Amino acid sequence: MERNWLSWVTLILVVIGALNWALVGISSFSAVSYGWDVVALILGSVPWLAAIIYILIGIAGIYELVMAIKNR
Repeated sequence: MERNWLSWVTLILVVIGALNWALVGISSFSAVSYGWDVVALILGSVPWLAAIIYILIGIAGIYELVMAIKNR
């Protein structure tokens, strides 16, 4: 399957989301919670923008899931 620009953007967003959740999970195992949330760290002063990024990552995940099912 050849990817178009939308597929590349959604793939990048899904990878960013996966890495972000990995950091959140890793930080939860330590005795001191580091609160590693890259999106919140970068956009902490603009919570509504961070919320939009989270929504876009969720939509990207749904898109990738639908495309995976469609192309199986």
